[in-house]
Amino acid sequence: MKVILVNGSPHQKGCTFTALNEIQNMLTQQEIDTEIFHIGTKPVGGCIACGYCHKNGKCYMDDRVNDFVEKAYNADGFIFGSPVYYASANGSLVSFLDRAFQSGGQSMRGKPGAAIVSCRRAGATAALDSLNKYFAYNNMPIVSSQYWNMVHGNSPDEVKQDLEGLQIMRTLGNNMAWLIKCIQLGKEKGVELPLAEAWQRTNFIR
Repeated sequence: MKVILVNGSPHQKGCTFTALNEIQNMLTQQEIDTEIFHIGTKPVGGCIACGYCHKNGKCYMDDRVNDFVEKAYNADGFIFGSPVYYASANGSLVSFLDRAFQSGGQSMRGKPGAAIVSCRRAGATAALDSLNKYFAYNNMPIVSSQYWNMVHGNSPDEVKQDLEGLQIMRTLGNNMAWLIKCIQLGKEKGVELPLAEAWQRTNFIR
C-alpha cells in the first residue's frame, strides 16, 4: 500500500513540506509506503482543452503532470499540499491538478484523497475548499482530520511550533492509513468499487 504526497510549493523543503513530512512519518509508522512528489519550479501550463489526453491517455505537455499520473496508477491514496496564495492554492498546483485530473483522473478514482494547506495567517479554509473539490468530482473518499487540514507559520521552524497543526497532520496520516487498510480488506472479501453508470451529460442550452 502506498500514498503519494504531492508538494505543490515551489520550495522543496519549506512549510508545505514540513507539514507533509509529519504526515509521511505517521504513514510510515502505519507501514504504508510513501513518496513525496515535488512539482518543482518549472512553469506548469494550464489545461488548454485540446482533447489530446482523451485520445492518447496523457497530456500533450510532457512534464511533471504525466510523471505523476504514471505513478498514480500504482498508488492507493493521495495527499496534495499547497501554500496559500491570495486565499487560494498555489497557481502552479492548480494548473497541475486541472491537467492531472483531466488526463489521468482514472488513476485516482475511488482512492482516498486529502488536501493540506500551509499559510502565514489567513486564507487557509478557502484554499482547502478549492482543493477538496477535485476529490469530490472524481469519486474519491475525502480523508479528514480532527480540524481543518492546515498549518500556520512563515518558515519551517515556525510551522514546527504550530503544535496543533502538526497534530492535525498526524491524525490525517493515521486516518488515511486506516481507510486504505479498510479498503484493502474489503477488496480481499470481494467488495469492489461500485459500478459507474454511463455519464448523463446534460447541457442547459438546446
